[in-house]
Amino acid sequence: MFSGLAQTGAWTCLDEFNRIEVEVLSVVATQIATVMQAIKESRKRFIFLGQEIRLIPTCGIFVTMNPGYAGRSELPDNLKAILRPVSMMVPDFTLIAEIMMFSEGFSSAKVLAKKMIAIMELSQQQLSKQDHYDYGLRSFVIPIARAAGSLKRVDPDASEEVILYRTMLDLIKPKLVYLDLPLFMALLSDLFPGVELPAADGGSLKRAIEAELREHNLQVVPEYITKIIQVFDCKVARHGNMIVGKTGSGKSEAWKALQRALARLKKEEPEEERYQKVHVHTINPLALSNDELYGSFDQGTHEWQDGVLARIMRTVCKDESLDQKWILFDGPVDTLWIESMNTTLDDNKLLTLLSGERIAMTPQVSLLFEVEDLSQASPATVARASG
Repeated sequence: MFSGLAQTGAWTCLDEFNRIEVEVLSVVATQIATVMQAIKESRKRFIFLGQEIRLIPTCGIFVTMNPGYAGRSELPDNLKAILRPVSMMVPDFTLIAEIMMFSEGFSSAKVLAKKMIAIMELSQQQLSKQDHYDYGLRSFVIPIARAAGSLKRVDPDASEEVILYRTMLDLIKPKLVYLDLPLFMALLSDLFPGVELPAADGGSLKRAIEAELREHNLQVVPEYITKIIQVFDCKVARHGNMIVGKTGSGKSEAWKALQRALARLKKEEPEEERYQKVHVHTINPLALSNDELYGSFDQGTHEWQDGVLARIMRTVCKDESLDQKWILFDGPVDTLWIESMNTTLDDNKLLTLLSGERIAMTPQVSLLFEVEDLSQASPATVARASG
């Protein structure tokens, strides 16, 4: 790679650089140092890994790193000496929110952006501290602005304050623990005085969930049904979602009831595109090594062998039917395996394999994580998933 950079004069950005093993980092440091030394000496050609290659001095190497989390390596001293550190400052959330709201078609974007960021900051200060709470651009501002824009396009004449209020309720409320709900609702009431939403009956989805619970001899508890509907709403807004709760809290039955309810509605309302049959592919990530999960090169034949996730992703992403495909990860979320899915969980929606292959997710594919807590997940992971 560095040989190609030197000969083309291109730039590269190595994301999450300190996740590379220390032994590999030392080799990388030597190769980068060779290129940098040739640039300093203004050479036209230089020796790289035993071969003489040309040098275009416009080549550049940038790395990003997120120190202080599990699975991260300390950079070797010789590598630190080559790289110039740049500390990133906190962005202007209000300005970014304002621009995003304008781009989604809101005429009162400046006022709405201030209210959105005020809710974010007050929630961060006053709500309890939970592993799955995240207040940032990727997890708070961007999804709320996009979801609000979708609602506005459906009903352009609706009050913009009501649209933002409803969106924040739909996306934030599902994440909150029970004790934080009253305080969050009070914050919303203070910033959106006089805004009231009509009481929703849940419609056909609620009735289908109730019917499925009864058929399986389960209690029809209103709060539980609300949580199941919230799972559906979050899944519509984001392709990656985490169902967090203690063992026995009903996590598995929540998505199973939703799966059955959607299949029921597909039969009853075949013209409704939101309701499609669901196929679930379950993976226990801790039962597999990273090579078994993602894939690896066979040491004997040097041929690529798909991992469980790679094989499932390739299969479901080739399926062009409208049926929903959920890939369910049933087990603890750990930085050692999940951070290889960063590009899958964010807006890229790409599973990047060591073979260089990139599998693009289709709109019908969703990632669902069933976990007890997110104590071992990094903020980068939490920010990419809805909970």
